[in-house]
Amino acid sequence: MSAADGLAGRHSATIRRLDRFAWLLDSAIRLPGGFRIGLDGIIGLVPGLGDLAAAGLSSYIIVEAVRMKLPGRVLARMGLNVLLELVIGIIPIFGDLFDFAFKANRRNVRLMTDYLRHRNGR
Repeated sequence: MSAADGLAGRHSATIRRLDRFAWLLDSAIRLPGGFRIGLDGIIGLVPGLGDLAAAGLSSYIIVEAVRMKLPGRVLARMGLNVLLELVIGIIPIFGDLFDFAFKANRRNVRLMTDYLRHRNGR
C-alpha cells in the first residue's frame, strides 16, 4: 500500500513521489532473512562525508514538506529524525547499524501522510 493511498487532491502525486524516494533511500534492497536496507545506509558507510550526503538527500523530503506548508511541529519532528540519523550515524559500526534500522525517510513520509489525512478528516 502506498503512502498516498487515500489522499486526494493536490498532494497525492507529491506524496507518491516522496514515498518512492524514501523507499529507495531506506528499503530498496532486500537482504537474506527479509530485512531491507536502502541507499541511505549504504551511502552512510562512506567515512566522513557519507552521513552528511545521506542527510542532504533526506532533507529533500523536508523541503517538499515545507512547500506543502506542513506545520512547524511536523517539520521539526521530521528534522529531528534526520538529525538523529545523522548524529548517531557518525558513530562507527553502531551508527551504521542504526542507519539501516531507523529509516528516517520512511518515518518522515509517514508523518506527512498522517498529518494530511488528519487535516482532511480521513
